[in-house]
Amino acid sequence: MSVSQDQVLAALRAVQDPDLHKDIVTLGFVKDVKIAGSEVDFTIELTTPACPVKDQMKAEAEGIVRSLPGVTAARATMTADVKARGGFGRQAVPGIRNIIAVGAGKGGVGKSTTAVNLAVALQRKGARVGLMDADVYGPNTPQMLGIEGGPEVSEAKRMIPPMAFGIKVISMGMLVPADQPIIWRGPMLHGAVQQFMRDVEWGELDYLVVDLPPGTGDVSLSMAQSVPVHVPPAQHPGPGRDREHELLPVRPLPGAHGYLRARRRREDGRGHGHPDAGRDPHRHPRALRR
Repeated sequence: MSVSQDQVLAALRAVQDPDLHKDIVTLGFVKDVKIAGSEVDFTIELTTPACPVKDQMKAEAEGIVRSLPGVTAARATMTADVKARGGFGRQAVPGIRNIIAVGAGKGGVGKSTTAVNLAVALQRKGARVGLMDADVYGPNTPQMLGIEGGPEVSEAKRMIPPMAFGIKVISMGMLVPADQPIIWRGPMLHGAVQQFMRDVEWGELDYLVVDLPPGTGDVSLSMAQSVPVHVPPAQHPGPGRDREHELLPVRPLPGAHGYLRARRRREDGRGHGHPDAGRDPHRHPRALRR
């Protein structure tokens, strides 16, 4: 006797999303259930390709469906539909669903390294990603990604960003000679940020990662006041963190905390045997001081 679609959906209600605390059927993740005799194919459409439990969810769903009477094979296809999030009245950039700002209250703490690695990691998970180097005073993203050329110009007089590691990149370092200092303030910085946002052919992006300059100056203010921004959770407790989150009253990026924490352990050479491995730096600041 062949299994029905209703039976498949009822069985899949046992699979829970660990972040949203609801089953994947209620959340509308299950799509295109197809039954051919004793074989069942279905799609699980997540809200981000970078879901850390994607493989676990796929295996669990296939196992549950395979255990149904009359089913000999179950195959789940994992996809993602990245949703654009609200921006508190700020004007969204056409084609860009989410803007992620990476910043800190001081320099030299790894903002550019984090921004580049976050962008590449999201791209490797299947997302369409762009990287905007908004650190006008120290634009080092081209050097980090090995980009030597600058953007081309389209017929519509818009910049076409170069590609590196599968991501679209724009930086002031591509437009100004390396030995030429940039002494800009206020309106000029605001204009540069707006031009990078709206005069670049970004196309359709799931995420635009923005590497902010240190502090809470003109560039950060322009970003906060003009476009909807998401900020990964702060990693360094301190006065600068509170000031920055007051400046950017935005929604956190789900899943970013686990990614950044895992990356910090790898950089520090920490494994499962380290006494601070797996500790939340917000609750265990000792882990950050080692």
